[in-house]
Amino acid sequence: MLNLKSKKVLITGGSKGIGAACVKYFCMAGANVAFTYNSNANLAAKVEKRYGKISLCKSYKTDVSNENEIQQVVSKVVKDFGRIDILVNNAGIWQEGKIFKMSLAQWEETIKINLTSTFLFCKYVVPFMKLKRYGKIINISSTAGQRGEANYSHYAASKGGMISFTKSLASELGQYNINVNSVAPGWVFTDMSKKVLSNKKSLEEELKKIPLKRIAAADDIAGPVLFLASDISKHISGEILNVNGGSVLVG
Repeated sequence: MLNLKSKKVLITGGSKGIGAACVKYFCMAGANVAFTYNSNANLAAKVEKRYGKISLCKSYKTDVSNENEIQQVVSKVVKDFGRIDILVNNAGIWQEGKIFKMSLAQWEETIKINLTSTFLFCKYVVPFMKLKRYGKIINISSTAGQRGEANYSHYAASKGGMISFTKSLASELGQYNINVNSVAPGWVFTDMSKKVLSNKKSLEEELKKIPLKRIAAADDIAGPVLFLASDISKHISGEILNVNGGSVLVG
């Protein structure tokens, strides 16, 4: 029932981590997948080659902090794939920023890459979804956007904004048969979190806070994303699906 054959998918930040796991899951489900990457062309090519054996899979170099590049890549994907049925806004950064040390440039970079890019991809993809009167948008937010995160206030603010943005678009776009939801991960083993989680003491401290006593793998996030992109979830919109092992119990 999770067959997405013939669906056209655009995933931002798809060369590694959660994004690459989403590329894998969508290709395995039969979808045609376009994904963006920022700088590592070799890594993107490996993902494209690996999952291109399963389904159509193509990568696009994109600076998601640049509106012109976002508009151009959306146009290229529509030209190459014919349409965009599903949009997964995954691209993002997570960098420490103590409030008394953080510069305005650091704040604006995180907001621009995490939140503004989500707005811009939606802005340029939604018109194509409206034409078909069908669409699924899944935004990858975070537990930080629900409870805040000390020393990462810019990241938490960006993800909190993404959560509110998700709910707003769900109300606005429902009339066009477009579902908008978010997956909010807790800790996930990725390159972004490797530095913190490779510290044994830090890892043990975080595991104490998680009822399931494990850190998620990227695949643990990609599965719920695939669910929200499928027709099994066709009556779910404006939902924040928490995937955190029970560490943050919010609705």
